[in-house]
Amino acid sequence: MNSEEEFYDAVTGFDSDNSSGDFSEANHKVTEMLDLDPHQSNRTEKHNGETEIQENGIKRHRTSLPAPMFSRSDFSVWSILKKCIGLELSKITMPIVFNEPLSFLQRITEYMEHIYLINKACSHADPLERMQAVAAFAVSAVASQWERTGKPFNPLLGETYELTREDLGFRFISEQVSHHPPISAFYSEGLNKDFIFHGSIYPKLKFWGKSIEAEPRGTITLELLKHNEAYTWTNPTCCVHNVIIGKLWLEQYGTVEIVNHSTGDKCVLNFKPCGLFGKELHRVEGYIQDKNKKKLCVIYGKWTECLWCTDPTTYETYKKNEKRGGEQKKLKPSEDVIKSENDEADDMPEVQDTVQFVPGSKLLWRINCRPPNSSQMYNFTSFAVSLNELEKGMEAILAPTDCRLRPDIRNMENGNMDVASKEKERLEEKQRAARKERAKDEVEWQTRWFHQGTNPYTGTSDWLYSGGYFDRNFSDCPDIY
Repeated sequence: MNSEEEFYDAVTGFDSDNSSGDFSEANHKVTEMLDLDPHQSNRTEKHNGETEIQENGIKRHRTSLPAPMFSRSDFSVWSILKKCIGLELSKITMPIVFNEPLSFLQRITEYMEHIYLINKACSHADPLERMQAVAAFAVSAVASQWERTGKPFNPLLGETYELTREDLGFRFISEQVSHHPPISAFYSEGLNKDFIFHGSIYPKLKFWGKSIEAEPRGTITLELLKHNEAYTWTNPTCCVHNVIIGKLWLEQYGTVEIVNHSTGDKCVLNFKPCGLFGKELHRVEGYIQDKNKKKLCVIYGKWTECLWCTDPTTYETYKKNEKRGGEQKKLKPSEDVIKSENDEADDMPEVQDTVQFVPGSKLLWRINCRPPNSSQMYNFTSFAVSLNELEKGMEAILAPTDCRLRPDIRNMENGNMDVASKEKERLEEKQRAARKERAKDEVEWQTRWFHQGTNPYTGTSDWLYSGGYFDRNFSDCPDIY
């Protein structure tokens, strides 16, 4: 195992095949620290199969987790790493206290939280407006990570996750297609056959002593079928700070290029690093250009708040005036500007923004407000809260490899930390034993729903959906739980 994989396993908690579990006592300590008073847990009366039905026939998904989040205040990554002196990092397992009760496959599904932006892109006749909506969708896809310092569970090889949301008009399937290196492949389609969204995620991790940097690998592709268009991009780099001591916080930085392979238009978005004084923290700035490299519009905002666009001349004039010490207007748009085309906007309380507003700008996207008890639920959004919900009758329909059926995640969600920790160790050992058995028999792992191929638009290596999942023939699925 190379050093990159060792850091991946030991520092971020993505579990190694060679993990010995030497520090599992840290997991068991968590249980003693919990105060799971049911009267303070804000749990919903109906969950795990008791989903309510609204008058319009749409399911009302749960609004809180079964148990509140435990405190991480008495734990630090350093408390684990300091025990690693003289030992192989690949032998260390991070305690479950640093997790959140979701699999990484479910975290990927959060790309779909702002699917209304894809619907907007499909509805626009103007290719510039379509690119604006796609750019907003690309930014919104990382917005759910804001203040989410808990680590999602590393998917087991062969693990899957599916989500069908008839109210939002899509279905989604993902599979863990490789363990070392860890690669997650996903595929989503509109129920109205208006779009296809797919890709594979392979983060390249670097440990810098005080921070962990995850550089994204893998192509994300969005196809708008009505317009015969395909857009591709990669996500920005994510960095988690203060992993040794202090309050954990994260930022996104790097350049994201979104290419329309049909028109030649390109959107270049610069996710700015924090800098010494934090002035650029969370800022996003960029532009859309046509195939002749003519700038068509400027995009600006923060990935944690909102995104705006305006014409290049107006933006440059404003920035020049700002440098000369001209009046700076903080974002205080009127009621008609605040409301985007998101159907849920009317039900959302006002969001306080810190973005400098350029007069005449058009709102492209605004982050959804989180539930009032979000801080007690790992800073989940309302969409994230619903992802691990196991509705009545669902277990008989799901693939046996679905994340919702993972006993370690389910027990953590329910506040049973000691059981969750033991289940996590059992699943890791089961996966290691299966790998050794395959090696002994010289049998290679076979993915079920995705195959390795070439992205038809970029020509790069990609994992492509093989089809057939929703036919629900799961007879050959592996026993991973």
